[in-house]
Amino acid sequence: MNEVEAAGKILESMLAKLGYQVGLEVTESDDGPCLNIQTDAGAQLIGKDGDRLEDLQYLTNRILNKHYPDARRVKVDCDHYRAKKEERLIETVRELAKQVLEDGKVRKAPPLNAYYRRLAHNALAEIEGVSTSSPRGDSRYKRIEIAKK
Repeated sequence: MNEVEAAGKILESMLAKLGYQVGLEVTESDDGPCLNIQTDAGAQLIGKDGDRLEDLQYLTNRILNKHYPDARRVKVDCDHYRAKKEERLIETVRELAKQVLEDGKVRKAPPLNAYYRRLAHNALAEIEGVSTSSPRGDSRYKRIEIAKK
């Protein structure tokens, strides 16, 4: 059994113990493997702003790393919620960058965790004339500043 199959078994086992019957779709992306949960109880598994998905992903990866110490990080999604959220985020920060280029005023993205900040920085790195920065500090959620170069 490879590490992605093991991650799928871990996630299915956790969800079964919680009383959910789910299907898993495994996809590969630039960030690594993604386990997409397919279920009628998507809203319950996603939680508020995807917080339960983050918890499921964290637990899945912690258990996986006990058995496969060199395993790549596995992303957990449900009904493609994260994929859609990532697309909306990229559209939002690109729109903010467009506004910055038009009027030169600094804009701030909504508060983001480290993963989503990295996505935003990477998306904006492709746009000429803008620069991005994240504030220093220990806060888990930070707002990226988008400025004109």
